[in-house]
Amino acid sequence: MKLLVFAGSTRLKSFNRQLARATAAMASASGPEVTHLELGDFDIPMYNADLEARGTPADVLRLKEIMHAHPAWIICTPEYNASYPALVKNTLDWVSSPVQGHATWNDGFRSTRGKVVGMLSASPGALGGLRSQSHLAPLLLNLQCWLAPLNFALAHAADAFDADGALVNEPARRHVQAVIDQVVWAAGRLQT
Repeated sequence: MKLLVFAGSTRLKSFNRQLARATAAMASASGPEVTHLELGDFDIPMYNADLEARGTPADVLRLKEIMHAHPAWIICTPEYNASYPALVKNTLDWVSSPVQGHATWNDGFRSTRGKVVGMLSASPGALGGLRSQSHLAPLLLNLQCWLAPLNFALAHAADAFDADGALVNEPARRHVQAVIDQVVWAAGRLQT
């Protein structure tokens, strides 16, 4: 099973990037083939239909291919103003936008349709970014993704990681592993 893990942040000390790294390491140790994606490695502008009309950026096509190749995803989303950040929306808007006249990518949902997605979030606050997940879920459903019923919001994230980036709290590790296991299991069932 191919699992894609990414955070909706490019901030250097982002808790969600830390959570994505920890999740990718845990998932790799439990069996699936894991790709840990850093959105900052892609040159993707803010979505604009006029810009798109001049040609879909090469990194958007690369991102479409990567997302299409992974039946299972885990998204670690920050919470900004009780919702997910613009980076998450912009990424999904570009990935789901059809490329007119392109033999492969003229179907806007090709990269998202049928993906099993688990949601994680991390925040220094007591809710752990849970509200961002409640807003992200309808967007993912609109993109024809399957949502894992389990999710996890890591509260007090400033104290949640050790010097090596691993989660220090055993209950937090169990919750993250449960999301990993459910996403991988469901993606395997849907592929058969």
